[in-house]
Amino acid sequence: MNLEIMKAYLPLYRKAMVLTLKIGWMGIALAILIGLICALVRHHKIPVLQRIIGIYIELFRNTPLLVQLFFLYFGLPRIGLSIDAAFCGVLGLALLGGAYMAESFRSGLEAIEPVQMESVLSLGMSRQQAVLHVILPQAVSISVPAFVANIIFLLKETSVFSAISLIAVAVSIVLGLVIGALMTGKNPVIRWLTRIYLEVVRVMPQMVLLFIVFFGTTRVFGWNIGASKAAVIVFAFWGTAEMADLVRGALISIPKHQYERTGTDSGRNNYLLW
Repeated sequence: MNLEIMKAYLPLYRKAMVLTLKIGWMGIALAILIGLICALVRHHKIPVLQRIIGIYIELFRNTPLLVQLFFLYFGLPRIGLSIDAAFCGVLGLALLGGAYMAESFRSGLEAIEPVQMESVLSLGMSRQQAVLHVILPQAVSISVPAFVANIIFLLKETSVFSAISLIAVAVSIVLGLVIGALMTGKNPVIRWLTRIYLEVVRVMPQMVLLFIVFFGTTRVFGWNIGASKAAVIVFAFWGTAEMADLVRGALISIPKHQYERTGTDSGRNNYLLW
């Protein structure tokens, strides 16, 4: 065991711990607020909002956090909303946790007997006072076990945050450089194939690609890949297409005489020229 190496990397671990706690507790605080509001709306059966919140809860409870993070991190910039990785982590954790917290709080609210609300109203208290001072404190106390379990779950889920900036960027840069260079080559078949790939991936919505990879590979090839792997594959394809187009644009902007002078006059081969 080399103590010097551990001492050298200790500040990085300290920063990582602070960042994890910061993102985790900010996301959990927002999740509690979102969950409480959603639970109250579903408990009181507000017509339109109840259906919208039901769709939100089912969607976020039944999709992996990694998929949600990819949509937030790569999808929002497509509509003009650019966010950094830390804020994306907080937002993703808040939306996922809000869906779980909503069901925890709703179970606590439904455990309260309706006669308690009737008794409080008969004493002259308003419905808002009854919910705030009588119903909600009991519901929160009943929800404590599920509430604590959700907090632990959300803290553990922070481990996937590195994927939104590490895996996608690394794969997209490498493959984007290769495909971008192939698109500027002289082989017409390769240029045609890479162009089709670029247009199909960039035009097709990510949700469609996710369905094709996640369900199509299982149906056609019998490959049982997980949701996280499907998300990495799809957004690596998408990021590669974007990166390849940037590389192609940079390469074709270089004047041709630079290739000729650098390669022919200096005697360098194509590898050194590139």
